[in-house]
Amino acid sequence: VAWSNDFTDIEGSLKPQPAFKTRFKMLWDSQYVYIAAELEEPHIWATLKHHDDIIYHDNDFEIFIDPDGDTQNYFEVEVNPYNSIFDLLLNKPYRSGGLALLNWDVQNLRSAVSITGTLNNPKDIDKKWIVEMAIPFKSISLGDHLQVPNGQSIWRINFSRVEWDTKITSGTYSKKMDSTTHRLLPEHNWVWSPQGAVNMHMPERWGYLHFSNQAATLTNSNLPLPSSEGLKKYLWLVFYKQQAYKRQHSKYADSLSQINIPSLIEAAGLNCNINLEATSSQFIATIQATTGTEKYQINQEGKITQL
Repeated sequence: VAWSNDFTDIEGSLKPQPAFKTRFKMLWDSQYVYIAAELEEPHIWATLKHHDDIIYHDNDFEIFIDPDGDTQNYFEVEVNPYNSIFDLLLNKPYRSGGLALLNWDVQNLRSAVSITGTLNNPKDIDKKWIVEMAIPFKSISLGDHLQVPNGQSIWRINFSRVEWDTKITSGTYSKKMDSTTHRLLPEHNWVWSPQGAVNMHMPERWGYLHFSNQAATLTNSNLPLPSSEGLKKYLWLVFYKQQAYKRQHSKYADSLSQINIPSLIEAAGLNCNINLEATSSQFIATIQATTGTEKYQINQEGKITQL
């Protein structure tokens, strides 16, 4: 199974490349999606040992999954070198008033961490730590709808690594402080698919997970996306422009011209009609190709729906 590309900074290529390499590989069967991640690290440390501790206060590895790609009801799993798990469900992104359901657990999650080196021993130089997970499809399904993919399914997914700058004091690791503000230096966020902002909770910017019955290789890993994804991307342009308009005017635009969006556009090589309906506090934007039946809409919370 091929490894992924090495992680990059969460903001993209304009930022410095990560100091240490991170990569992953994946498999799936009828019950689980399997993930293995390799994190290079010369000094492996951890402090948090309990389930649902706020794991990103340590160096960690994080997985974000949105099976139906509507940016609602998505899942996050974090793990540190102790194999301590922090798992949560978000009904919608924080920007839309989303709530993190911390009492939600990935039932029957299987996870393990192996270390090439030592844990919490600053006297030596470590090499890496490896995370392995088996996530049951049943456990990331809501209601009566079992989210089991087939050989054509496409999910949205991303992976993140939180890395803190540390120093060694009296034989122990501690996080570095800013000498001016006397606050902790901000963490590094290294990801598989750059977000363009220091914010993992923008699911529309995650990468695509294509379930295939064929083994992934370096030559077939960049599979073409369906045209529907191009239509959805244009809806996101409407969403961002509407949010900017509301910040400035305290209400949503009720016409496309107010946000400089034409009603007839080209997306994914298709001519498409866009329609906007809005009140001061809500909106629905709809896109449909002039030559097809596919139709999608987005609302003020960023929920994508196929009509």
